[in-house]
Amino acid sequence: MPRDVNPADFRGVWVYIEHRDGIAAEVSWELLGAGRGLADSLGVELAGVVLGHQVEPLAAEAFAYGADKVYLVDDPLLAEFRVEAHARAFTRLIETYRPEIVLMGATPCGRELSGTVATAVAAGLTADTTELAVNPENRLLEATRPTFGGKLLATIVCERWRPQMATVRPGVMPRPEPQFRRGGSVVRASLDLSEADLVTRVLERIREPGRADALEKAEVVVAGGRGLGDKRNFALLHELAEVLGGAVAATRAAVDAGWISRDHQVGQTGKTVRPRLYFAIGISGAIQHVVGMQQSGLIVAVNNDASAPIFEVADFGIVGDLFRVVPALTEEFRNRLRGAVGSASSGTGPVGERSDGGGG
Repeated sequence: MPRDVNPADFRGVWVYIEHRDGIAAEVSWELLGAGRGLADSLGVELAGVVLGHQVEPLAAEAFAYGADKVYLVDDPLLAEFRVEAHARAFTRLIETYRPEIVLMGATPCGRELSGTVATAVAAGLTADTTELAVNPENRLLEATRPTFGGKLLATIVCERWRPQMATVRPGVMPRPEPQFRRGGSVVRASLDLSEADLVTRVLERIREPGRADALEKAEVVVAGGRGLGDKRNFALLHELAEVLGGAVAATRAAVDAGWISRDHQVGQTGKTVRPRLYFAIGISGAIQHVVGMQQSGLIVAVNNDASAPIFEVADFGIVGDLFRVVPALTEEFRNRLRGAVGSASSGTGPVGERSDGGGG
């Protein structure tokens, strides 16, 4: 695309519908929710972009989550994610239909595809954003992201080039409630590529057990920080998480200390989570961590420092020695859950009444 572009020629907000085996990534629906607000502010259509093979059912889902239109490229060469094929399809769509804003998830696929497409169309790209807004007067996308190791937030705009592109962290934006009666239009486009044009092949996919997006999808998250003091003490958190059917998370300090792997990190430079219940164990409450978990449904903090900032965002706080408090919580939850299961089995009373008492 020529670098001398007229922003007035570009209209519309697009969201890339990332998927695997025909199942959309949650961040796609989160971005449609955010994109709906941007599109309404600008008075334009919101469109989803679906690339793959035999994936037309995703169009109906995109309409349910807010899209007015779906651009669909269905081709066997797009069955597996290969950045060269997907980037070619996406680039041609942009060159033909000229959106002013393009949003993608800040996932491994989204990061690779967005950078390749932005380079091909000479567009501005803000990576790993946590907030999105738009100025209706100048139609500029205001994309905010952490910088300087998460110590500052920078809001970036692209004044001259189009489209304005951004990748957004999974879990940052709330997912809208689907409205399955919504409909829209589907614009089909061809890929115009052959296998001989591609230099890569997907030979096999190997899934690593216990990883992927388990943390982002967990209803309960038990997180630990510097207060744990040692790698071995994360065993306390794993035990509590196992009892509650949750996942273990950590602050950047714990990850940098080598106590747990980086895929468990929550915060500005890690993942953003929205569980129903979040335990902050031995976490001081620095803003770099808080921004990654503050949208949790219920936050319970355990810290021996009554003045720790984490108590300012917690719904419930326990001031005490975590090495005594956490085992006690684990045992209490285990007993309550056993009691609830026993009551349900014997028919002596509703489980809900018993479990309410265990949440205190």
